[in-house]
Amino acid sequence: MENTTLKLTGMGCASCASRIEQAIEKVPGVASCKVNFGAEQATVQYNPKQTSLTEIQAAVDKAGYQAFPMKQFDTQSEDLEKKIRLKEQKDLSQKVIVGAVISVILIIGALPMMVGVSLPFIPLWLHNPWLQLILTIPVQFWCGYRFYINSWKAFKHHTATMDTLIALGTSAAFFYSLFATLFPQVLRQQGLSAEVYYETAAVVITLILVGRLLENRAKGQTSDAIRQLMGLQAKTALVIRNGQEIDLPIAAVQVDDIILVRPGEKIPVDGEIVKGNSTIDESMVTGESVPVKKYPGDEVIGATLNKTGSFQFKATRVGQDTVLAQIVQLVQQAQGSKAPIQRFADQITGWFVPGVMGIAILTFILWFNFTGNITLALICTVGVLIIACPCALGLATPTSVMVGTGKGAENGILIKDAQSLELAYQLQTIVLDKTGTLTEGKPTVTDFITVRGVTDGNELKLLQLAGSVERYSEHPLAEAIIRYCKTQQVTLTDATDFEAVAGSGVQGRVEGQWVQIGTQRWMQELGLVTESLEQDQEKLQYLSKTVIWLAVNGKIEGIMGISDALKPASAAAVKALQRMKLEVVMLTGDNYPTAKAIAHQLGITRVIAEVKPDQKAAQIAAIQREGKRVAMVGDGINDAVALAQADVGIAIGTGTDVAIAASDITLISGDLQGIVTAIQLSRATIRNIKQNLFFAFIYNVAGIPIAAGILYPMFGWLLNPIIAGGAMALSSVSVVTNALRLRNFEPVSR
Repeated sequence: MENTTLKLTGMGCASCASRIEQAIEKVPGVASCKVNFGAEQATVQYNPKQTSLTEIQAAVDKAGYQAFPMKQFDTQSEDLEKKIRLKEQKDLSQKVIVGAVISVILIIGALPMMVGVSLPFIPLWLHNPWLQLILTIPVQFWCGYRFYINSWKAFKHHTATMDTLIALGTSAAFFYSLFATLFPQVLRQQGLSAEVYYETAAVVITLILVGRLLENRAKGQTSDAIRQLMGLQAKTALVIRNGQEIDLPIAAVQVDDIILVRPGEKIPVDGEIVKGNSTIDESMVTGESVPVKKYPGDEVIGATLNKTGSFQFKATRVGQDTVLAQIVQLVQQAQGSKAPIQRFADQITGWFVPGVMGIAILTFILWFNFTGNITLALICTVGVLIIACPCALGLATPTSVMVGTGKGAENGILIKDAQSLELAYQLQTIVLDKTGTLTEGKPTVTDFITVRGVTDGNELKLLQLAGSVERYSEHPLAEAIIRYCKTQQVTLTDATDFEAVAGSGVQGRVEGQWVQIGTQRWMQELGLVTESLEQDQEKLQYLSKTVIWLAVNGKIEGIMGISDALKPASAAAVKALQRMKLEVVMLTGDNYPTAKAIAHQLGITRVIAEVKPDQKAAQIAAIQREGKRVAMVGDGINDAVALAQADVGIAIGTGTDVAIAASDITLISGDLQGIVTAIQLSRATIRNIKQNLFFAFIYNVAGIPIAAGILYPMFGWLLNPIIAGGAMALSSVSVVTNALRLRNFEPVSR
């Protein structure tokens, strides 16, 4: 299967998005299609052996719209999207100006009819039906051209859209007025008014075009985060090839190129420092405001800013493989996704337009039947057709999601899709892995206690055996033991029959001796007696240290105390989560006393300890069976299954690619404060979506009956179609504007 993103043009409302989805999904070989009305994009998953991008585009074209392929993190695609939007804005602006000028003239001429008295300052010839007809024709058929074209395309496919409602409503006013202009005596003979309503048709079209112009501009701002991220990328790189410094475009940089970066310059691509050192501002990618000191061997991220020193680095990732490119791709993917909360709105928009047309026909029949007044019936019918607006419903969710996920990227939080954003809002429990999540993940051996003490180099010999086995393990504790061996100047040898026992320890043969290193529980399972060092273990555990046991040839020989410092932000983040009414749980493979001691420092009361890697997912499932929505936060390969099991998996970005791939939310910086920010952002976004949906529903629930004339029998008041047109335009603009308020989101430090 392949995934592609298409830029769409020609959509007028949310029902257009539904039609495009249906058209694409009917193409053989297409597995799924999601159309984002707010972003004007379609995300399509298809089998290239069964269909092609050309066939998918043809299906969109047949449905009455246009689709252009867009490559992720591609400046040409970004330029194409910008050109399309600017072209549309220019076209709308021209039509709005023409429509506005003519509408003002028509309204002035119609004022005497509207107020019911003669106004001496308005010349009678301005209300001449023939003059008004001539003025209205360009507005009706040039400014309103798109409504007719889209309505006809929809009609050919046996559907109806918002453009259908606008075309029907304004045409009813225009053609009734045309009949009254051509045959006024026929209407008078029937006892009907021969008044014309050209100004209604012209003003309604103009107001709707004004709304779409404002909406177009506002929707452009919802993608600001993507444009800003792409704008961070350096344009050129100073590459050292054959001893010469060559200034190359960023696209020409290759993996393993040596690149020189001077103070104040942007780092062009991802890489590893090979010479020199500096302080680098990584805030534009990670959200971290404090510059980071970098030395040879340290990784650097493309698009970050070099502050003080000059250095050379080797390019390790270029083009679409860079961290920045992956961030942009993830944000684009999230912005094109749909939240579960949107499904209800989508279902409504599917039958909304046909339903409104039915209400409009019923309105006309009832009013004309009971009053015999065609003018009254026409005003109410046109009002119903014009005021109905599924656009607001269609924009309510995607615009908020686009702004919310973009804002997350600005704060170093990558949200995979809209569903993750909504689930984060519903969380009740946060499960935190200890090593690498709450702690720095760089454990250090602080104590080495042996059964026989320091006799005849016994301690160094045992250390050599332990280090020789641990050198074959990738576990962070193994790395700590290897580092300790180096500080003690112990020479390591080869080990045979090496085996890693998941969640327990490692074992192997060194110089003919069978060496086992791991937890006390594992030693006891092996039948070894641990009593000799249990008091020493308790002392180390009281100091929050992890205790590793060493056995040689089936006998306990020593223990190591290993300390892993807590991250500076861990305690504050835990307290902030608890203040947000979230239960915080610590999950670790450590023994219970050590885990309890660390949890006590952080203020965590619920601890799940001595958990093997393959049991972590089961522990998450157990909490879920308590009826709770659970987030798992981790950074290692052994956390990947648990991250996938949780309702929301949150990966520390400094961790492994496997963990990040299995997660729903990634914290680029590795700072736990990012969890707090992610949940705050989720709550702000879902709250914003609910506000939008409320306004959209209330608008339609209240607007349609009022337009149908429900207040006329009680108060003698009818909704002028001109006001209905203005209200319809305003509803969409207000929803997008409300979504844009999310750009002011700032994480609350608690």
